[in-house]
Amino acid sequence: MTTLNLVLDEMLNPVPTGLGRYASELSSALIEFAPTGCFVEGIVSSSTEDVYAEILERLPGLTALFKSALTHRDLTAAWQHGFTPVPSGMIHAPSLFAPLRNHDRVNTPGSQIAVTIHDVTAWTHPEFLTPRQVSWTKAMAMRAYKYADAVVVPTHAVAAELGDILAFGDRVRVLGAAVSPSLFPPSDSVEGAKRLDLPDRFLLTAGGGDAGSGLSAILAALALNDKIDLPLLIIGGDDNASEVAAASAAAGLAPGRVRALQLLSDADLSVVYQHAEVFVYPTLVAGFGLPMLEAFRFGVPVIHSDAASLVEVAGDAGETVVSSNADAYPRLLGESIAMLVEDRELRSRLGLMGADRAKLFTWRACAEGVWQLHADL
Repeated sequence: MTTLNLVLDEMLNPVPTGLGRYASELSSALIEFAPTGCFVEGIVSSSTEDVYAEILERLPGLTALFKSALTHRDLTAAWQHGFTPVPSGMIHAPSLFAPLRNHDRVNTPGSQIAVTIHDVTAWTHPEFLTPRQVSWTKAMAMRAYKYADAVVVPTHAVAAELGDILAFGDRVRVLGAAVSPSLFPPSDSVEGAKRLDLPDRFLLTAGGGDAGSGLSAILAALALNDKIDLPLLIIGGDDNASEVAAASAAAGLAPGRVRALQLLSDADLSVVYQHAEVFVYPTLVAGFGLPMLEAFRFGVPVIHSDAASLVEVAGDAGETVVSSNADAYPRLLGESIAMLVEDRELRSRLGLMGADRAKLFTWRACAEGVWQLHADL
């Protein structure tokens, strides 16, 4: 019997994040597509019985759950400093939150640790993170450099960028992500749109309005280009609604032109994607760009920056905007938005290409890649 110990804390974040969705979907897929004779057990920080029950409910087929005596906060500090009381054997972490330690993989069969590094923002754009996030990421990356047997990254672009920072060499494995099966075109999208008070036509973006989301570039684009008269809705911006409103006003946009959507269920998120006219993803720091892939899944035409990871994931299914000149970027972004809004044929073509592109990414392939990675070790 072969057991994979999976670090589960990332999927328990009470505020939905891309990392949380990745961890949850990967965990489910690893259980569903486990090879014959292979099983998945979980590792989780000290929590309440309700949290443990939630994990088991969300991950049917999980064979056991190792419950640390340390809270998530304490476990974060402990693992950063090498105190790693966890089960021995194969360990896979969907982030750098992992019990990285000295171990003998050669002479102790099955003793191995794999971690995941989703992007290199802490090195290339530290201003988009808190100082604590930067220092923790760099510290854990150094522990991974010393102790990890494998490092999963979502794209070849991230692999190349990471290689310029830490020489992981052939320990790096590129394994992407996919759209959650719980996101799909709804049968009652018209009623759902009314309930959510969606405009008849609107632009859509994601990222919460934080510095790394590229929202400022979209706002400037809308202000500069008077050919664009559609409102902008933001997925994940509910926590920053007041900041979004202030930034919109500062850009000279009319009140109500930009709206941060409240926390959405997957069913409601599907409705929003289904009704979006164009999805704009101007971020420069994406490691994969899952929201862009979600838009593809619904046949929404996508405009994205020329960040290497986004270009890799999108292929030729999206409209790429050059971002190398920061001053010109909003103008170029606005021109692309205006062109796509006015050209129904182009929207239709890009929508079809995006829907086809999204089909290339599956959670089964991701899970099988992880199982193969550990088999290779």
